[in-house]
Amino acid sequence: MSAAEAPDRPAGTIITHPNRDKPVVQATRATVIVLLLVSAALVLIVTIGGWKLLQGLTPVSILYVIVYATLAFYAGRWNRGVLPVASALAVLLAIFALVAGPGWFDRNKAGFEQPSIDSGVLGLLTLLIVPVQILLVAFAMRGFQQGWNVELERRDPAVQPDLYGGAPPQPA
Repeated sequence: MSAAEAPDRPAGTIITHPNRDKPVVQATRATVIVLLLVSAALVLIVTIGGWKLLQGLTPVSILYVIVYATLAFYAGRWNRGVLPVASALAVLLAIFALVAGPGWFDRNKAGFEQPSIDSGVLGLLTLLIVPVQILLVAFAMRGFQQGWNVELERRDPAVQPDLYGGAPPQPA
């Protein structure tokens, strides 16, 4: 963030984010982004593969894909506020996937209509969503504790402070 973006800061103020330079913080951010994108991809594959059998939950699945992609974008921009939202949505999605996974395996019998992707594969992918969501919660909370939003202000040594408040000095 530069001084031009924040007009309430005095000229010559440099804003730094010391925690963002640490390798462990950068690795956590990258992991959160990858887990969000993997989650979105898994949900999208299950949604497309079982499209004709999802019984009205396709808008919810598509919404999850859009929201997870948006959260990954904002996590990439160091927005710490998306981390608790991602964790809450991950818990909800893990519950949905844990309940829905065995249902796909039950469809692998005679007499059931088959989805475009084998129902056993869809069941496996649905159950794979659960550990991905658990990892997402763990890494998002770790990132939340790392203080991505901490800012330090320091003066630019090349800029001389304005001691007179903008008015030229008056002779005595």
